[in-house]
Amino acid sequence: MSVPFVRPFLTLTLLLLVSACGKETPAPQTKQDTARFVSDGKGDGSVWVVDAKEGAGRLFLCGTIHILRETDYPLAPAYEAAYLHSDKLVLELPPGEGSGPELSRRMAQIGMYSADTSLEANISPETWQKVRTWGASRDLDPSSLNRYRPWFVSLIMTATEYSRLGARPDLGVDTHFDQRAKADGKPGEGLETGEFQIQLFASLSDKQQRELLDQTLAEVSTVAEEYEKMIAAWKNGDLKALHDMLFREAEKHPELMNMFLTARNALWVEKLDDMLKKGQKAMVLVGSGHLTGNTGLVEMLQKRGHHVRHYREVRDL
Repeated sequence: MSVPFVRPFLTLTLLLLVSACGKETPAPQTKQDTARFVSDGKGDGSVWVVDAKEGAGRLFLCGTIHILRETDYPLAPAYEAAYLHSDKLVLELPPGEGSGPELSRRMAQIGMYSADTSLEANISPETWQKVRTWGASRDLDPSSLNRYRPWFVSLIMTATEYSRLGARPDLGVDTHFDQRAKADGKPGEGLETGEFQIQLFASLSDKQQRELLDQTLAEVSTVAEEYEKMIAAWKNGDLKALHDMLFREAEKHPELMNMFLTARNALWVEKLDDMLKKGQKAMVLVGSGHLTGNTGLVEMLQKRGHHVRHYREVRDL
């Protein structure tokens, strides 16, 4: 069985898409919270320092996980250094856009079928029975799932399974620094919009959506194991391990590879290149999957002549 774009799919939402995580509005951070989250953690972290080919521009390219557990904190020291040495934050979504209820409502609206059809009518009987069985095991009424398209049911399953592990959107790296920058008065901007991310899923064909749901159903039993592997690779800045985990079967789905990753990276690198040329200093927070491989932001910025080093290789900030 294959899955569009990546396998396992359940890690896609953690490493690539903010809106898919269904973020909730986090409580304002207290000084005690901040101290707990930013004290020196273990590992080198997924942070790369990008110095402009010419001029004084510097970006801290920070790989994020969009949903974390409290036990995944504190972050590696590299994240704190990136924040302190940056004049602004650059997030996937504009500050605050990923943490309000509007994005979740819009996603549910796009993911809902019209009244004349249903999930059951658009998937195989075998898949529908698996959805019913999974829903019953999580105390979810199958009739509530039956209202939604396969891609949205896949995201419901993803959010539910990670929630059972204690992983929460309000603990995601992006949310943490978004809230901290707001409290500190540090400016921020987004690389794209939540609506754009939602439309990525909405544009999936019926066949792609069915494959997505089938693969998600097949993966729910391995969530805990895959999550631990992913967190370990992220904490150590191991881009090869992250890439191998995410893109084992990506070559089978070039259209989706382009839609979810390559095309977005190509748009983002233009904006990042412009920041470097203008001499800006920014902390850039994107899903860790965007950093990996030859179409990842690390290699793309290197190919443009910028000096890219992992944080552990930088002697003087």
